[in-house]
Amino acid sequence: MKVLLPDTIELDLPLDTVVYAVGEPIPDEHTDAEVLVTWGNPAGMLADAARRLTKLRWVQSLAAGPDMVLEAGFAPDVLVTAGLGLHDHTVTEHTLALVLAAARRLNLLVRAQIGHRWAEELGGIQPVHQPAAFRTLRDANVVIWGFGGIAGTLAPLLTALGARVTGVARSAGTRHGFPVVTADDLPSLLPDTDLLISILPATPATVRAIDARILSHLQPHAWVVNVGRGATLDEVALLNAIRSGRLAGAALDVFATEPLPESSGLWDEPNVIITPHAAGGRPIGAEQLIMENVAAYREGRPLRNLVSR
Repeated sequence: MKVLLPDTIELDLPLDTVVYAVGEPIPDEHTDAEVLVTWGNPAGMLADAARRLTKLRWVQSLAAGPDMVLEAGFAPDVLVTAGLGLHDHTVTEHTLALVLAAARRLNLLVRAQIGHRWAEELGGIQPVHQPAAFRTLRDANVVIWGFGGIAGTLAPLLTALGARVTGVARSAGTRHGFPVVTADDLPSLLPDTDLLISILPATPATVRAIDARILSHLQPHAWVVNVGRGATLDEVALLNAIRSGRLAGAALDVFATEPLPESSGLWDEPNVIITPHAAGGRPIGAEQLIMENVAAYREGRPLRNLVSR
């Protein structure tokens, strides 16, 4: 069983493996591979692999959301497994950084520092309670849309700092010890929400799920954080809401077009924090996941993180 490994991550596996360059077509001599591991592959090269790897039986994506693999055109009988769980800690850490940066106005403080200005209005004595502003996680109402493994790691950290967390997922109930509602109930939550965090995957059902209608339910002091997929957020509606004062700000790590075009109005908004899809990037436990799935594949058992196609 030949396994193709990407050159974007160093993997030491006791298998018959070949390392390939993700930015180039897979060499002809390796198009007989049975397993393809992907990480950071451009869409065009994935499509090329889908056409030419005629003996392929399984694609293991190391991304939590395998949307690019699903869009590449692999044959219907090719198994696809995702990297769920590999990014829980790294995305959690980055999301917490974005949330605290928003609450503590680090975006404005950095601008003041660049201008050599002592931002006295953001320092010194401050009100203990500011109900019309998001300035702390203490007693903040936080809604996390997309309540999977990452949310399960993030939510306890938010509560440790005093927040009240509610999840939104496809089914209601209790998950990771937190109350979870469906998207149908989301509009009723938003008027009392200080912070809306999106960790939604990219699917046909989530395209611009956070649109003008959803944003209109939030109070003017609320912030939006997106660390899921850029396609899930209507950037035009978000920008309009911030510019008009109907929304306080946003911290964004993912965008509909990446890199974010220089012409985007998001760049110049003081209350928009931008990071370059930096939340993940480090699939922790990739070797263990691959080996666990290889064993299951060889034995004919169900694979972990198998994607329904």
